[in-house]
Amino acid sequence: MKSIERLLLENKAWAQEKLEQDPNFLDHLRQDRKCKVFWIGCSDSRVHADEITNSEPGEILVHRNTGNQVSHSDFNLLGALEYAVNILEVEHVIVCGHYRCKGVRAAMNKPNPNLFFANKWLKNIKDVYRLHRREIDAEESEEGRWGRLVEVNVIEQAHNLAHSAIIQKSWIKSRLPLIHGWIYGLHDGIIKELITLTPEMQLDPLYQYDLE
Repeated sequence: MKSIERLLLENKAWAQEKLEQDPNFLDHLRQDRKCKVFWIGCSDSRVHADEITNSEPGEILVHRNTGNQVSHSDFNLLGALEYAVNILEVEHVIVCGHYRCKGVRAAMNKPNPNLFFANKWLKNIKDVYRLHRREIDAEESEEGRWGRLVEVNVIEQAHNLAHSAIIQKSWIKSRLPLIHGWIYGLHDGIIKELITLTPEMQLDPLYQYDLE
């Protein structure tokens, strides 16, 4: 059986199982839900926000990209963030990375000449590595350096959120959302919080908008 055929069959089995467990499942799913959480995660197929947090469909608004990056030139991400913050009025924005991230690993090496567009995207993580090279290279093992860059990348992306006008305007208006930097362990399935940013944080004036 081809894998695409299997996916369609599994979908039918999933829908049947859900309806057997709760005949009103699809009725509930059709209703509008106001998410309280916006999740920015990696596109890695092993890390799904709903599954690893045991959440129901509709509880978390999710945006995913390679290396869970918050780039101010990524209009896809900024559009989703703007909707989450200004329309849904989410209370939390989470940047969640994961150990053994292949995107981060690729950013630690020379660009692959066969990946023109991927190289452009990974340059942002290369910049994180360059800025924190002394700290990262102080790790004794290659695995340790890889893991530390994954962590530092999450922290930098959380700060990138705080540097956006979308977040800063919302902090003035409602004191929300809180920004969380999380890391997920493929070895144990556990999420660890690395950083939390609140409206009380002192922003570097270089990134602070004159909004008040």
